[in-house]
Amino acid sequence: MKGLEPRISIVTLGVDDMKRARSFYERLGWTAASSSNDDVTFFNMAGMVFGLYGRRALAEDAQVEYFPAAFTGVSLAHNCESEQQVDEVMAFAEAAGAKIVKPPEKVFWGGYSGYFADPDGHLWEVAYNPFFPLDEEGRITAP
Repeated sequence: MKGLEPRISIVTLGVDDMKRARSFYERLGWTAASSSNDDVTFFNMAGMVFGLYGRRALAEDAQVEYFPAAFTGVSLAHNCESEQQVDEVMAFAEAAGAKIVKPPEKVFWGGYSGYFADPDGHLWEVAYNPFFPLDEEGRITAP
């Protein structure tokens, strides 16, 4: 065994209302995988899977104490190719039902970013980072 490979296979968010959460991500233009059902939703992403699962059920599965939704110290990020694209993605997310938490602005590290929250309060950063360019497939690599 070489150890843990530097790869994430699935990111799963705990949600309070599966129907509402699935509908939100579908309004973003994502298509649920055929393996989805009333209890879990999967979306195929570039090289990984994004999942939605009941918040309480996720806590039970991990055998940790369930706490109501609060800031968890976690955010997901969607990087863009320009500041204009950040503005467009943020407006699109808001129209799909996202709550704008922090409007896009120039930030101290030299980029441009803002945050929105999905219906369960999960934070998404939408950013243009000139130091982390996207490749032809829209993937990012840290320098």
